[in-house]
Amino acid sequence: MVYLPFLLIFNLISYFPSSSHAQIADLILPLKAVNLGNWLVTEGWMKPSRFDGIINKDLLDGTQVQFLSTKLKKYLCAENGGGTVVVANRPSPSGWETFRLWRVSESCFNLRVFNKQFVGLGSQGVQAVLDTPTDTETFEIVRKDDDRNRVRFKASNGLFLQAQSETLVTADYAESSWDDSDPSVFIMTIVNTLQGEFQITNGYGPDKAPQVMQDHWNSYITEEDFNFMSANGLSAVRIPVGWWIAQDPTPPKPFVGGSSIALDNAFTWAEKYGMKVIIDLHAAKASQNGDEHSGARDGFLEWADSNIDETVAVIEFLAARYGVRPNLAAIALMNEPRAPGVTLDALTKYYKAAYDAIRKYTNAYVILSARLGPADPKELFSLASTMNRVAIDVHYYNLFSDSFSGMTVQQNIDFVNNQRASDLGSLTSANGPLVLGNGLQNLLETMHQWKITRDLLKHS
Repeated sequence: MVYLPFLLIFNLISYFPSSSHAQIADLILPLKAVNLGNWLVTEGWMKPSRFDGIINKDLLDGTQVQFLSTKLKKYLCAENGGGTVVVANRPSPSGWETFRLWRVSESCFNLRVFNKQFVGLGSQGVQAVLDTPTDTETFEIVRKDDDRNRVRFKASNGLFLQAQSETLVTADYAESSWDDSDPSVFIMTIVNTLQGEFQITNGYGPDKAPQVMQDHWNSYITEEDFNFMSANGLSAVRIPVGWWIAQDPTPPKPFVGGSSIALDNAFTWAEKYGMKVIIDLHAAKASQNGDEHSGARDGFLEWADSNIDETVAVIEFLAARYGVRPNLAAIALMNEPRAPGVTLDALTKYYKAAYDAIRKYTNAYVILSARLGPADPKELFSLASTMNRVAIDVHYYNLFSDSFSGMTVQQNIDFVNNQRASDLGSLTSANGPLVLGNGLQNLLETMHQWKITRDLLKHS
């Protein structure tokens, strides 16, 4: 039970609001549920120490980096954001001067540019034109022992990348020096990192990752936690899962098999202590929002129409495997799809197909997550009206706004009870779908009631 207070404080409480649908079979609403984040889908900010055993742990997949030539005092740039040559003529960095790492080994990487091509070797020097990396798009990043942000790039031809001039970057330098005058030396600045499931499994690699993940699944959430949650008034858990669970026990690399067994255990423990389970597809293949908790490799949102069938297959796997469980409360079809990258048309097609797949196995609730970003929170209402036993999940977050930092606990609770309740109320109607409100501040009342102390926080 070491990590439970951490989960409760930094994650969210989900409520099925009371409505005319108050009871279906033995599902009594509202449910009071805690999200078991960072268990079957990694979210590194919850326990960063999980990454400590990775060599070059600051250079994981999706790390965004910029490189300043020590000789020219200019930044490397994928001209036009990609599709042509790489130059070294920018006095300050922005999107075209930022590269996303794909980790090939502890020290070798592909570099993906703004328009999603990869840096590689070409007849006219270094360029970024290929959409899929090959050996010529793989570079060893050699770091100076006493200054880890001072780097050189060894190309597949065995020579080092150099900035010969502001408009000519080549991979033909054979000398070895760390002086500022050396055209092959660059200062690396890390501007953003990801710590998700892809990063931790690919970071440890196929030899170490299976044991690391198994140890985590066995210890992070245990039967004792379910006993504790039930004893303290929670009636359900929301468990995020990734698309790779459907291919257990041998999911595609770098993912590790075994998460379905952990989910099996969760259902057994929940049933023992009288709790329901909400399964949440948190990570769809190709990433529906680009966040680390979506299983993204490099932070790009790439889920689209072409991914609908394979995502429906994951939902069907979950419905077939767990639809027979008496304590299955709901299946959430996708967590936080982000607009405008995920279009309403594609999302609607997917939700329809996934709903039909679930109904072949169970009458559990189906949860439709509203899109984050510039989208109408009511845009799914017409779709939901054609379905039975559905809920729409809208997310209100207070933790990302500094305006709440100076408020007391009671003031935050009052804001939820007044403003957030009003926000949700504006989305509900007498005969409309259930609307779930997710947000950090809903936890404050629970924290107050349980009198969680700073001593408990030390365990996180």
